[in-house]
Amino acid sequence: MKKFLMLFLICSVLINPGYALSAPTEFSGGVNNEYTYEEMVFVTGKPLKFTGTVSITEREKGDSKTVSYRFDLTTPDISEKSQLRRTVTYTTEYDRRNDKGQAIARTSVGSYSEKIVIGKDQYNLEDYQFSKSDVIDNRPASDFYSGNFNGRKYYTINKNEGEVVIEITGGNVGYENFWGSTETQIMELSISSKRYVMDEQDNEKKPVSWNGTVNVQISDSMTKSLSYYDNEATLSSFNGGYVRTTRREMVSRYEYNLPEMSGYIPDRSRRNKDSISLSAQMVPRVERLIVPKFRDVEGHWAQDYIEKLYSLDVFDTNSSFFVPESSMTREEFIKGIIRACNIRSSMDNQKKAVTRRNQPPEVSPFKDVSPQDPDYNYIKEGLDKGIVTGVTRDSFKPKDPLTRAQAITILVRALGFGNKAPNPGYQTTFSDDDSIPYWAKDSIYVAREINIIEGDSLNRVNPNRVMTRAEASAMLVRFLEFLQKDLQKDYRENIML
Repeated sequence: MKKFLMLFLICSVLINPGYALSAPTEFSGGVNNEYTYEEMVFVTGKPLKFTGTVSITEREKGDSKTVSYRFDLTTPDISEKSQLRRTVTYTTEYDRRNDKGQAIARTSVGSYSEKIVIGKDQYNLEDYQFSKSDVIDNRPASDFYSGNFNGRKYYTINKNEGEVVIEITGGNVGYENFWGSTETQIMELSISSKRYVMDEQDNEKKPVSWNGTVNVQISDSMTKSLSYYDNEATLSSFNGGYVRTTRREMVSRYEYNLPEMSGYIPDRSRRNKDSISLSAQMVPRVERLIVPKFRDVEGHWAQDYIEKLYSLDVFDTNSSFFVPESSMTREEFIKGIIRACNIRSSMDNQKKAVTRRNQPPEVSPFKDVSPQDPDYNYIKEGLDKGIVTGVTRDSFKPKDPLTRAQAITILVRALGFGNKAPNPGYQTTFSDDDSIPYWAKDSIYVAREINIIEGDSLNRVNPNRVMTRAEASAMLVRFLEFLQKDLQKDYRENIML
């Protein structure tokens, strides 16, 4: 898989047909789709919506990334002439801590230029200071990140008629995986304005000042979903198949506290408090998936789970029989979880590589798994990423049946959530808690908390029971649904609401 390690950087929201990235455009609360960009501007003391276009250019070199934006906007809703033109470049330097599976990114503004024209007034950006830092935890199933930023914009009004200063503070959180990505930013804008206005009584210019605040919440989400469609033709070799739909949506909300303005004069006794919401959606992208043709899953309780995973290439068997009630092996499950997460960064490049002269042959970490094994790279990838361990120090036992405790532990390790369990000494809520192996207890506790698993009719987790291929399919699909839906809800709805 091509890992988009640093999604959180002020990255491309540009008209991107692949929807590869999801992060809000710059730091303005603006939203866009393939055609139009819009944001709210408050430099006059009144909320004004500007719309237009944005173009983005990205360059990467070593551990540095540069992103440049160019905005060309107008305000068609007011009768006065209006225009906003802005170009800004951000540079991010990465400190990759591969030994800890993390990275630190530091972002600063490089070049900037901004001019806002509203009627006869022109606001020029004379100075822009900005600093941002993020930490990224690179987990096998998903990258998680969080950051903080501060900035200050200084505008002059008509060169020498006044100034507007906007202080920017805020933070962002996000995640990115093959199945979706979301970044949510929360910003506080503190605006102070001083302008020299002609006093008609004294016939001279006097300073007029006002202050206001704007709280901005913006979230950019990309999700992939699966839907089954019947084949409308009766005389066909297959009954139907799955479609993967990729959707992207941006939503933002501005809550402002500004003075009531009469021309350039603020009312000292009244405030303008309200909120404005913006949203934009990309046109969904659809992809037909391969059609499952197993002959032994029709009517089985796990048929939908099995066929979904086969359509997604999680199961790549060429057999016409899935054998749903047979045991899932350790080798098959680790292959399934890695393919389900699309963790294929190294495997696609390792297939049958030509051994160079004088290069020693690869040595397997397990005596019972050969580098020539067709699934060796999946096991090696799982070991390198901390998803699985051997049964002993040098033995993996790939053909052994998988227990439920082992499967749950693999899923939680893939998410990196093992440390979310309480301090040792706790009990899970399952009635067979005393049967849970000590090494699996944290994972089983967390899996229950995030609703990846649930108890049977007697509230048992059955940790030591061997999993069938059907049961493993159901658990893998629930894991994928967590990556698709639950993360987005937590990173968008739960934060913004």
